[in-house]
Formats: sequence, C-alpha cells, structure tokens
Amino acid sequence: MTKRTNGRLRLLILLAALLSVLALVAAGCGNDDDDESAVDPALLETFDADGDGTLTIGVAAAGPRDDQGYYQALVDFAEEFSAENGFAPPIVTDNIGAAEAAQAMSDLAEQGVDIILVGASEIAEPLPDLTAQYPDIFWYCNCGAGFEGETSGFAQATDWGSPIHYTAGVAMGAALKDHGGDTAVFLGCCDLGFEKEAYNATVYGLQSVDPSFTMEYVATGAFPFDFDNSANATAALTNAIAEGATLAYAYLGGALNPVGQLATDEGVAVFAAGPADICSRDDGINWTGAIVFDGGRYAQQVLPRIISGDLTEGATYQFPTEQGLNGGELCDPSAEAEALLADAFNAVATDGELLGVLGGISGEAYGGG
Repeated sequence: MTKRTNGRLRLLILLAALLSVLALVAAGCGNDDDDESAVDPALLETFDADGDGTLTIGVAAAGPRDDQGYYQALVDFAEEFSAENGFAPPIVTDNIGAAEAAQAMSDLAEQGVDIILVGASEIAEPLPDLTAQYPDIFWYCNCGAGFEGETSGFAQATDWGSPIHYTAGVAMGAALKDHGGDTAVFLGCCDLGFEKEAYNATVYGLQSVDPSFTMEYVATGAFPFDFDNSANATAALTNAIAEGATLAYAYLGGALNPVGQLATDEGVAVFAAGPADICSRDDGINWTGAIVFDGGRYAQQVLPRIISGDLTEGATYQFPTEQGLNGGELCDPSAEAEALLADAFNAVATDGELLGVLGGISGEAYGGG
C-alpha cells in the first residue's frame, strides 16, 4: 500500500494526533524538565518521504529569507512550526529567480526534505515536473494569484488581490485624512500583472474615501520580480516626497525596511506589504499600517486543512478577504479610520456591485478584460 493511495487515512489519523498535541500545549506546554519530544509517529507516517525517521521542511523563497517582509514570513513559520513539533531545522533556499527555479527547487528536494513550501507563484512554473520527479515529497505552494498550469502534484492556496487591496486603499485614505495631504506613492517592482491589480484596486479604495486623493505607481526594480532594489526604491520615495507625497506604500521585499526608515525620517506615512506583525514591531520604523497577505499566517491556516484531507495535492484553497486574516491594517487608528476600514471589509464581503468592479480590475490586470 503506497503513501498516496492511503494518504487520506493517514491524514485523518494525523489530525487526531495534532489535536492531542495542541491540547497538551494549551494545558501548559508540558514539563520544562522533559526532553523535547520526538516527532509524532502519525506525522512521520504521513510526511516522512525518505524514511529517515525525522521530518524536514524545505522552503523555496523568491526573495531574501531575512527581508523582514513577505518572504521572511513563510521562513519564520517553517522555523517555528519545526521547533514546536520536533522537526529538524528547515532548509531554506532563497533569492530564487524564475529562470533558475527548476534547478534550485530540484537541489532543495535532493537534500532530504519531506515537505516543500513554495513561497510564491512567480517560481511555481516548474512544479508540475518537479512534483512528478519527487512524488513522495508533499508540495505546497502559497500561490497568491494562482497557478494556471497542471496542479495535480501539489496543494496550493490563493487569495484575491483586488478586494485585499481595496481594503488597503481605504486604510490609506483613512490615514491620509488623519495624517494630512492628498498624494500617495505606490513603490513596486516592474508593473507586473499582480502589481497592476494591487495598484488599481488600492486607488479605487483610496478614492472611495476621498475622490481628490491620488496615488502614483513607480517601478523600482528590474523585470521580472525584483522587489529588493533599496537604492532605487529610496530614490523614488525621495522624489515622490519632493513632489508632495505624504504617504508611501512599500509593495516591496528586500527594499521594504529601507523605504520604511526613510519615510519615518521624513515624517511620511508608510504602509508595508505582506507580513502580519508590522504594527507590533519595535524596529525604529513608524509604520502607519500594513497590507497583510502573510505566507506564514496562510500556512498556519492551511496546515489543518492538509491534515484533515480537505486540501490535498491537486486541490486549491482560496482565502477570503477577511479582517484579521489579510487586507488593510492600521497601527493605532483613530476611531473614524477604524470604522472606515471595518466598513471596507464588510463591503468586499457583501456588496455585489463593488465585487463586480473589483472583478473588472482583476480581469484588466491579467489581460482577461
């Protein structure tokens, strides 16, 4: 009986084991004098691809593992989850470009990993071939806008960028009302489809707060997928401030913190893209808010679905746009700003006309309409 033919049964067994573990953690995390427990046998049965008696997560990240942003969020989750469950330390391959993704992930698969978390759809193209080549590894892609090719060999989770960024625009509009000014700048990479979707939806949300508010998109990286050019990004922000911008959205990876620091130094409101912990950070940056689409938070939500068998290799789960999960978040908001943002989340869940507009924004961004 193979792993794949009996996978669902083992996943159900694993769910029960995981719930037992979580109950013990909630009861007090065990005795501090106890040695760290071994990996649960049910976890081994389900995920131990090479039969070595331990579990190792591999992470394939398209950008720097320590960017303090989108890429690091998934790495941090893998490290924390591995430590909590007695796994070996994860093996991380970062700064993977689209052109070398097949070789980089093949090299990762050869290092004895049992689960591979792929951090973005931009490096997902070789997954159909890789999952066929390494079928005993469990492959999961945090695929953002989604992967359109053959997906039978991996599980993927997606979200819808347009409503997420509508809430972003409302959050930024509320911040401009509090902070002052009417001009914002969106610092991105190179006008990719998902950037167009994010930018246009953000502008729509921004102008729903006040039609006089404006936002300019500025590309700061080389095509494709260069979200890490700190010199270009900070120069672009300097120019935008000189032209009257009082708010910046750093839709960036490795260049995130340099832009945040410059905005703080210049007294400009600044939003980060990706990680969920922005408002709790003590990093010297005066973050105004974040647009959350956190790969670690998503993985934490997805794992129970994988364990229960609800999300199997070949299946896709799309995250809703939901306050506390993703979308716009304000740090220390005024009561008015908080109300505006709550209304925005309610609207993307209930307003059919708005959803039609957002669908049009997505269609235009990806060339479908």
